[in-house]
Amino acid sequence: MNQSHPTLNRSPFATVNIGGLDIACAGRAELAAMMTADCLAARAENRVPETSLAFDANGHGLSLAATDPAYRAAVTRADIIHADGGFLVTLAKLFGSQPIRERSATTDMFHDLAEAAAGAGLSFYLLGGSEAVNAECARIMQQRYPGLNIVGRRHGYFTPAEEPGIIDHINAVRPDLLWVGIGKPKEQLFAVKYRDRLRAVWLITCGGCFNYITGDYRRAPLWMQKYNLEWLHRAVCTPRKLLLRYLTTNPHALWLALTKSKW
Repeated sequence: MNQSHPTLNRSPFATVNIGGLDIACAGRAELAAMMTADCLAARAENRVPETSLAFDANGHGLSLAATDPAYRAAVTRADIIHADGGFLVTLAKLFGSQPIRERSATTDMFHDLAEAAAGAGLSFYLLGGSEAVNAECARIMQQRYPGLNIVGRRHGYFTPAEEPGIIDHINAVRPDLLWVGIGKPKEQLFAVKYRDRLRAVWLITCGGCFNYITGDYRRAPLWMQKYNLEWLHRAVCTPRKLLLRYLTTNPHALWLALTKSKW
């Protein structure tokens, strides 16, 4: 029988409600340490874990949660919602009684947890991206973190009919940390749909993270990241894909954060 696994209601982290979402007031190191400890505890107790869900919050996600009921229903079932968008950290510092320690960009968390997992003997499963990107991401990460055990991987182009087989494969290899990068809202809906059938300790949604690892997508310069302008860099680099999204969701997200938050 599955034992209860820590959820947001019993989280060691305080939260701040921004735009209707409860964001964890935690930094990258704290998040990585908490997830690593959960995985080690599950192994030590030799129990089948109840999969916990870590979703990210950024401008796109905040806007989507206000306009897509299915996405909102899914994202509010997360055990942890972390601040992937830097503007959330800035607003919490300016207006909130409880600041968010720092931005926890998912691509950075991927490295944090890879380093921790390599040292602790924990395992990854990578689900998402094209076959070429997925394979190259796995190769790069295993080369960079020699102790990292990637027990399985699969590209993210699959039909609903293929999903049960994917879940079976994930459960057969029992990863500690399952990374799902198939984009919003698909990855959150997928996570909630299958959490009760999965045997990973943590499922972490990660969008286009694998593409950043391979270099197919480029991170913004550090000064742009510091001033919450990484979205602008992404829009300039891939205008056909992202410019319209950012021009519509960013103002909406800022309005939500300023008018629908509980500071």
